[in-house]
Amino acid sequence: MKTPEMIENEAREVLQSLPETLTPKERASIPHMDMPQQDPEERIHNMSEVALGYTETEALVEASRCLGCKNKPCVKGCPVGIDIPAFVHKITEKDYSGALSVIQESSLLPAICGRVCPQENQCQKYCTVGKMLGDVDKAVGIGRLERFVADHEAEHASVPAVAPETGKKVAVVGSGPASIACAADVRRAGHSVTVFEALHKMGGVLSYGIPEFRLPKRLVEKEISKLEAMGITFEKNVLIGRTRTIEELMTEDGFDAVFVGTGAGLPKFMGIPGEDYVSVFSANEYLTRSNLMKAYDENNSMTPFFHSHRVAVFGGGNVAMDAARTALRLGAEVVDIIYRRSREEMPARKEEIEHAVEEGCNLRLLSQPVEILGDENGLVTGVVIRKCELGEPDASGRRSPVEIPGSDYTVPYDTVIVSIGNASNPLIKKTTPEIETNRRGNFIVNEETCETSMKGVYAGGDIVLGAATVILAMGQGRKAAASINSYLREKA
Repeated sequence: MKTPEMIENEAREVLQSLPETLTPKERASIPHMDMPQQDPEERIHNMSEVALGYTETEALVEASRCLGCKNKPCVKGCPVGIDIPAFVHKITEKDYSGALSVIQESSLLPAICGRVCPQENQCQKYCTVGKMLGDVDKAVGIGRLERFVADHEAEHASVPAVAPETGKKVAVVGSGPASIACAADVRRAGHSVTVFEALHKMGGVLSYGIPEFRLPKRLVEKEISKLEAMGITFEKNVLIGRTRTIEELMTEDGFDAVFVGTGAGLPKFMGIPGEDYVSVFSANEYLTRSNLMKAYDENNSMTPFFHSHRVAVFGGGNVAMDAARTALRLGAEVVDIIYRRSREEMPARKEEIEHAVEEGCNLRLLSQPVEILGDENGLVTGVVIRKCELGEPDASGRRSPVEIPGSDYTVPYDTVIVSIGNASNPLIKKTTPEIETNRRGNFIVNEETCETSMKGVYAGGDIVLGAATVILAMGQGRKAAASINSYLREKA
């Protein structure tokens, strides 16, 4: 692994050798800049951010690789439609405030999206440079450049302008990325906005679901403070569906419209024997205890913490990687990620898998947990694992795992973390039967407007899509906001 110093020296040499004008072929031949990061041996002992971000020199080199395509293929991969070539060109001119202004026309969360969005499956997937080189990993580092701009201009980011007050009131349920995006756009139109959050901290999955070493919570707090400066009101510890219902918000509290962005926070389990043992956790609970309640800081923790030595993580997505890497930082000596397909089929970002392996997590691939073993005290003692092989592709296009009879073996563990996905919390549906849901409990909405079956009630993010990305949730939040603003104009 290259050290930050090596990457910076390489960037200086490349920048000094660049001619004033470059042909597209010459731009594509500029070396792709690696992201400087903490050494794996050091980072597993702290909760500081792993990726250190580009320096100015590195950002200038990476931005110089952009061809500035007139048809902007990268933009079609961005759920919120950021003018990517425009902001990248601003970087080459060292106009970083101008670059931030371009981004903020479409997104208020560049510091967050630049860190956690799967750009390789979105904007960078369509990058012409990546296609010329035949490797999406060699595409222009759009996400890394977005992060650079946001961090460089962190102290200069302006508060979005707000139109004159309209007298209309909008309730936003939840404070995750879909809700933040919706609240901002509705407030910009001059409507009063109140955000209701069930937990004691704002940010939704950005606060409780993503570890500090991937997304520092100070960035989430900064974005929330920006919304507060716009005049948005935040109410914590309010569980809509229990503390107040949707109907009460509209009939008793006088809200003219409601946006529901409560996410998909109900963990799924496998239904195998032993899942009720004491030291079996859902990834949601495990990460919430660490991220939101600081289990990693024993002197200031707000939650009891189970000291693990040998940890099994079931699943292969980003959340599984987050849980496994968190377990290492909380003191586990062995962390195995047990996944029933091969590494190529793992849904987690390639970068997250690489980081997990670098840090010492073990991948037990083509393996299916079939039973969790425990002792008389209800504590986990091991997991029975069955070997698998890949069969025909399933509906998602990935080859289906086929269990191999008679291949069971047992591995000792004292902790199990289950990370096989989440479902929608049924609480709002139970108290608001007017809202239609599908068999998985996701809200059914008009694809163009994000309006639910209940007049004046809109929804977006994971409560509609199931488990999705931050930027996809934001895209739905913005789409819903445009519909709400239109609805309130007509209602006037």
